[in-house]
Amino acid sequence: MKALFDYLPIIIFFYFYKTTDPKDNTHPLLELVGSTGNLDQNHILVATCALLISTLVVYGVLFFAQKFRLEKMQWFIVIMSVVFGGITLIFSDVTYIKLKAVIINIGIGLGFLLTPLFNKERTPIIKKLLGSMLELSPQGWHRLNWAWCGQFFLLAALHGFFGFLYMNGKYWGEFTAFGDIIVSLTYLAVILFCLRKHFKNTD
Repeated sequence: MKALFDYLPIIIFFYFYKTTDPKDNTHPLLELVGSTGNLDQNHILVATCALLISTLVVYGVLFFAQKFRLEKMQWFIVIMSVVFGGITLIFSDVTYIKLKAVIINIGIGLGFLLTPLFNKERTPIIKKLLGSMLELSPQGWHRLNWAWCGQFFLLAALHGFFGFLYMNGKYWGEFTAFGDIIVSLTYLAVILFCLRKHFKNTD
């Protein structure tokens, strides 16, 4: 259920992205936030506005449901959404919202990569997350942590590719809504397959 909540803003983003006329600079959501719109990318601005509002609502609900707390990753997502979504709407420039996913994935990747350097045990984050499921050597945990970092760096590169390089960002919205989760699940499936002999419980 929590995972569905996490993806709800993306679903709402994609709905407005596909149903808004790119040349409509008088959309009610743009008027709501006082944005003047853009020449031919108003569908992204409207979708960004919807993303920002839905993110605040969804994580506001989670804040109360989780006894007035959010996880560090949830705070990171909320802050990045507010900052980059807000800048996008203020300047009516879609470059900033396209950068959001790139920077979020780089930030998460660096978090996994650098955390072992800042704790006494030099323990990778991934061991704390999957230690109850997997039996690995210290070297194995570090290799898995690097592989996990690779997932986020790959996603950052793909968001940059579809947002700024491939066909002037024509399919950026589609990749953001669907490609991201497809790549993540595929990457996870490959890693779990490679680690199938290291599960503590074979069931």
